[in-house]
Amino acid sequence: MAQTTAIATVALILHTLAAVVWVGGMFFAYQILRPAAQPLEPGPRLQLWSRVFGRFFPWVFAAIVLLLLSGYAMVFGVFNGFRGIGLHVQLMQGLGILRMLLFFHLYFAPWRRFRAAVARQDWPEGGRRLGQIRIIVAINLALGVLTVAIGASGRYWG
Repeated sequence: MAQTTAIATVALILHTLAAVVWVGGMFFAYQILRPAAQPLEPGPRLQLWSRVFGRFFPWVFAAIVLLLLSGYAMVFGVFNGFRGIGLHVQLMQGLGILRMLLFFHLYFAPWRRFRAAVARQDWPEGGRRLGQIRIIVAINLALGVLTVAIGASGRYWG
């Protein structure tokens, strides 16, 4: 019992912090930084986004690793496998996997092309790629907020 409680406590703390970093970072980027950076000229604006994402994306990778490790630690260490978890955990897992796949696509396709465009100072192409990133981040942010809401409230569902 004490070991299960310790696993649950540590895993839940790590899981929550990882979700806060990822979803909170996207919220900041989309709702705060994006409008603040909009008036900048294309070159400085795209260079700013390149530096911001260059610092944020390693944190997202770390968050993904922590979310997977802590989530499955709770599934298997606390609930004794998938039979012991509720619908809300299944939904969180499904949405989490979808969000990870969206991020991997963003990172390995539009982000790679965005960085290349910024490096060669091709501002129109960089702007197009940033637009792709913006759409994926908006979708992932909405899914992230939904996942957090499910995680926070799911244990109280009828």
